[in-house]
Amino acid sequence: MAIPPGPNWLQTAVFYQVYPQSYYDFNGDGIGDLPGITTKLDYIASIGCNTVWLNPIFESPFGDAGYDIADFYKVAPRYGTNEDFKQLCVEAHQRGLRVCLDLVAGHTSVVSHWFQESALDWPNQYSNWYIWTPAAEHVTGAQPYPGQDRRSERYLPNFFHFQPALNYGYAKPEAPWQLPTTHPACIRVREELKNIMKFWLEAGADGFRVDLASSLIRNDPDHQAITALWGYFRSWLDKEHPETVLISEWSNPAISIPAGFHIDFLLQFNEPAYAFLIGPKSQVEGNGRKPPAFFERAGKGNIQDFLGNYLKHYSVTKSRGYISLPSSNHDMPRPMWGRDLQEVRTIFSMLLTMPGAPCIYYGDEIGLNFLPDSPNKEGGLLDNIQRCGSRTPMQWSKEINAGFSTAPADKLYLPIDSSASRPDVASQQNDPASQLNFVRDLLKLRRENPALANTADFEPLYAEKNQYPFVYLRAATMQRVVVAINPAANACTVTLGAAVKLGSARPLLSHGAVLHDGRLEMGPISFGIFAIE
Repeated sequence: MAIPPGPNWLQTAVFYQVYPQSYYDFNGDGIGDLPGITTKLDYIASIGCNTVWLNPIFESPFGDAGYDIADFYKVAPRYGTNEDFKQLCVEAHQRGLRVCLDLVAGHTSVVSHWFQESALDWPNQYSNWYIWTPAAEHVTGAQPYPGQDRRSERYLPNFFHFQPALNYGYAKPEAPWQLPTTHPACIRVREELKNIMKFWLEAGADGFRVDLASSLIRNDPDHQAITALWGYFRSWLDKEHPETVLISEWSNPAISIPAGFHIDFLLQFNEPAYAFLIGPKSQVEGNGRKPPAFFERAGKGNIQDFLGNYLKHYSVTKSRGYISLPSSNHDMPRPMWGRDLQEVRTIFSMLLTMPGAPCIYYGDEIGLNFLPDSPNKEGGLLDNIQRCGSRTPMQWSKEINAGFSTAPADKLYLPIDSSASRPDVASQQNDPASQLNFVRDLLKLRRENPALANTADFEPLYAEKNQYPFVYLRAATMQRVVVAINPAANACTVTLGAAVKLGSARPLLSHGAVLHDGRLEMGPISFGIFAIE
């Protein structure tokens, strides 16, 4: 068992992602806000999570749900004020919770003061803060910004057309307009990002999840320039703010963690990273997914699609940082999509017993549904995937608007799930058999068993191509735990005795699984977590 460098608190970190506009509306305007999140901190702690990650909270025109930032130093008025954020951090810290912000490092909104100045047709301090291409050159993706007193060049966007890319430079410039990373303007952009981090750390933040972390430097095929950039930030943080965490949206831990990040999310963007749950283009068809996922009752998935990729990254990073496998997020369908609750429990039985830093997306702990027919809101429709289906309001009770808001229904950020059987926190809170308490039990096991800790060792015991179940060993100095997962509707039996010297197996938490003398018997859609003594 190797302990990665970085803040000690990461060894026990369990993240909870909050989409602010959909979590809890404190002031009754139909949109979730920071005071609303503050009132729910006790609930978040009760799940077993100890770190809150907030999607962007900064001032924005909200063309892309806040990922198009107008002012990095100001909380968007719909969420509250900078003082509300400071108070949230104070309240969180009093409960032993930490707070991480979403840092959109690679681009701004076109309404940003920086971009408005950069677009002017005369030199100023912001002229080269963005990547401008000559109008005569046909550069793929370059966008015009017409208007009086505007420069004739075109800018490069980072995602949507209204998100111009900040200019951190080109590792290997190939044209006069491609500035090197050492250009004074690129250095100023770099230092401004550091100023932004410093500002929010002083306001109480404990770290940052960096959006599109690999996108900052262009034409960098060997990743040396982007590694140097994040290494620069990491060295500064280690010296000045050593308890701060850096988390990347990179989905390539073997590169991102050596580059300076403590954690990387292994997401669906880097197929087959998330093939065990749902691929980037997957659709529910009948009783399964196309392409098939491992976690579906049809039993047609292949755990090797995930495991080969995972082990490649794990072997490189296990002593250097943490891989995070989130339950879902604001860009991907929730696990309940096309599944029942027992199927989802097999998913959580894996996600919350794997190494690294777990991350639960708000509402997944109660089985919130993915609503594919949700209206398109703030850039939610992307590549024919309705991301808003995973962004609907949290369901707190059976009261009006599921307890999310007192506003009229037509004023809500997104419509509430209209199903009569929709889950809610109040109904599950004191029900021992609820999904919420199942997740609490899993996280309690993780806290109490060293072999299930973030840094404990991991070894696959049975992970055969196109076969079920998936079985692995977690081990710490004084403990071994075997985890067995069978998401398929068919029973299965395997013998593990040759793979590991098993003692007596004591069930820690199981459903339909028996392990005795190295023989594992699993019923349909079952799981088992066993301490080996």
